[in-house]
Amino acid sequence: MHDPNTTLLLAAAGLAGLAMLIAGTLAGWRGWLALKAQEFARRDGPVPSPQAGARIEIADLKERIRKLEAIAAGVEL
Repeated sequence: MHDPNTTLLLAAAGLAGLAMLIAGTLAGWRGWLALKAQEFARRDGPVPSPQAGARIEIADLKERIRKLEAIAAGVEL
């Protein structure tokens, strides 16, 4: 049979190895999450202000009105 001290030492070494493996995996997971957060931040870019969106919408509406007025006047664009 095995010596109890050997079994205890083997179990402790196994647990220590498992703890190191888990710590390394956790560090890698956190690094991956940080990388993905940077990719999302870079992809999304700055958020436009609500005023800029309103100006774009008004410009679009003015263009549509101009086209409708041209159609009503019988002018082709």
